Amino acid sequence: MKAVSYSVNPEQVVQHWDGWGVSLCWWAGQCGKWDEEKVDEIIDWLVSPDGLNYSHFRYNIGGGDDPENRNCELHHMGKGKGLRAEMEGFKDFTGDQYHWERDSAQRRIMLKIKEKRPDAVFEAFSNSCPYYMTYSGCVAGNKDGSKDNLKPEYYEEFAHYLVDVCKHYKEAYGIEFKTLEPFNESATSYWYQNGSQEGCHFDYSSQIAFLRVLAPILQASGLSTIISASDETSVEHSIKAIQAYKQAGVLPLVGQWNTHTYQGDTKQRIRLSALVREAGKPFWMSETGSGGKGLEGNLKMAQRLFDDIRYLQPEAWFDWQYMEERSDQWCMINGSFQGQIYRKVKNYFVRQQCSRFIKRGYDILQAECPQSLAAISPARDTLTLVLLNEGEETTHNIQIQKSRFKKAKVYRTSASEDLAVVKDGFSLKNNTLSIVLPKQSITTVVLK
Repeated sequence: MKAVSYSVNPEQVVQHWDGWGVSLCWWAGQCGKWDEEKVDEIIDWLVSPDGLNYSHFRYNIGGGDDPENRNCELHHMGKGKGLRAEMEGFKDFTGDQYHWERDSAQRRIMLKIKEKRPDAVFEAFSNSCPYYMTYSGCVAGNKDGSKDNLKPEYYEEFAHYLVDVCKHYKEAYGIEFKTLEPFNESATSYWYQNGSQEGCHFDYSSQIAFLRVLAPILQASGLSTIISASDETSVEHSIKAIQAYKQAGVLPLVGQWNTHTYQGDTKQRIRLSALVREAGKPFWMSETGSGGKGLEGNLKMAQRLFDDIRYLQPEAWFDWQYMEERSDQWCMINGSFQGQIYRKVKNYFVRQQCSRFIKRGYDILQAECPQSLAAISPARDTLTLVLLNEGEETTHNIQIQKSRFKKAKVYRTSASEDLAVVKDGFSLKNNTLSIVLPKQSITTVVLK
């Protein structure tokens, strides 16, 4: 049997942990139309301490396509990401009044989260400006995906649009967004006219120019909301963005740094972490997800989660989707939006192995093994270890330095287990935890 040995020092803190999260776009726009008791249940599964224990949520400010479809095909997003990707905008033209009745389903989910999780943290983010501010007349992007779609003459109007939405949610519903993110994977060429979702390319120079417009408008709003940026799809793009911001002198306008990790290696993660820490910014890994198949794909995604926390050292970590219809990889529950049918998939329990036990307010500790996460409670009386095994059966021998911990509870998810309580296969003697990890499993040890 393969064995690995390493140590964990409860006093060697790496990063304070603020919580786990997920975007509300696009699942909330569908589930928010459901019957009340079903909405209650899926939100309980999402936010309760015995469920996923998620506390951070990203609300999508929709741009809204042209109601008359003059520059794009009707329901063009249905050809790719599905009609769920169609977002309602709050205005149809310059000078239009705000139609606050729109986006009621996503709003209903956000308000239900706030009701059930009073400490919830919300971010507002934009995938695209409204169609009438764009070059193409389509919120999916420019005709050329490598070119900006927001016209510069609309920078100020778009900034007011974003800030007005934030003000409305505070005044009408008592939700004050912690952060406002005006960009989404903007350095890519993913977003093009008649594409499969809202998207808007911004060159780095355009991002910088827009931040100079947005910052004073947000500051004058009276909100405590700060700007987050730049939500690039890869760690490499995020590095280029923060370097460009720094060189241009706009980094002080950004209150929090966000990145996605769809692509990125260890060196890039370490480099970006150093740049964000040097800038003194709070840091979120604000979106990721992955394909694959079954438990194998879920555990591969868990390794990315481990790598993000180990090398990026963010304060919060976000999934992209909570519910999907055609996947057990990009979600934690699966079913039918229209049929109001849903069930937990294996990925729910894989994620729960981390999110239920590494709680908001804990500190992340240095752990020498890349297949491990370690965290300690604020009172320093609970040490949590999450151990990942994608291959054959393996034993972990973990020396707990300066240990006061005497009792262990063990939980495991594998092909045959869903957050199951484990009674054997481990021992805690002389400050050393020895535990057998079955093949293709993720195990959480809670030491008291």
